[in-house]
Amino acid sequence: MIVMLVVVKVGGSILKGEASPDLVSDIKNLLSENRIILVHGGGKEVTEIASKLGKEQKIVVSPNGFSSRYTDRETVEIFTMVMAGKINKQIVSALQSQGVPVVGLSGLDGLLVRAKRKKQLVIVDERGRKRVVDGGYTGKISEINTNLLRLLMENGYVPVVAPVAMGEEFEPLNVDGDRTAAYIAGALNADRLVLLTDVEGLNLNGRLVSKLNLSEVKEVLPKIGRGMITKVYAAMEALNMGVGEVIISSGLARLPVSSSLKHECGTVISSE
Repeated sequence: MIVMLVVVKVGGSILKGEASPDLVSDIKNLLSENRIILVHGGGKEVTEIASKLGKEQKIVVSPNGFSSRYTDRETVEIFTMVMAGKINKQIVSALQSQGVPVVGLSGLDGLLVRAKRKKQLVIVDERGRKRVVDGGYTGKISEINTNLLRLLMENGYVPVVAPVAMGEEFEPLNVDGDRTAAYIAGALNADRLVLLTDVEGLNLNGRLVSKLNLSEVKEVLPKIGRGMITKVYAAMEALNMGVGEVIISSGLARLPVSSSLKHECGTVISSE
């Protein structure tokens, strides 16, 4: 009997670290009663490989405090190569080695994730001044191919999704991994979205916040730092699209997904 549909977002650093075997076995055990979709990141590895290729990466910050990679044509090609190729297939191999049936995808495959290319970006420069720059190859997600995801899950597979989207002119676009997970969860009316990171959850004033509802989240947004704000916005988007609950938690914890679902760790964000 299928109990829940759970979308899990995990950072590339967690899957490469010591927690990886624990995470893989946790996902394997959860599959006996749940359907799972895995969305991964890997920005640090993209930066490392881009540097080795002689392409230094530029991080820009929006007025709302979002940090993102400035993605020109050369950068999006490296981003796609590393995310959809190297990292995605490493995760596929790790899961399949433990008997988990998976299919690795990017948003390009089967038009899984469609996005509209951002024409302009408003950024804050080193002096704190707002500037408008060309949007490059960064996208805002517009559509999820839920039929493809359902087809895979109904046949017993775990989709493993790299956050590369297909643009309106069939060009690859860089989209944020947390937001990709939120849109996939929302499009499928998922029961839970679990955002795994390398910290224990949302910390405010030096203390872990165990529970928040949407109205409380809006009040504390100005206090949330750059590293966490994208995850909190992703949580808000998912809840507004009908996801039952979002948990931001540590991927380094023991049995990280099941522990999060049981509210044994992390920050639980709900609509009410």
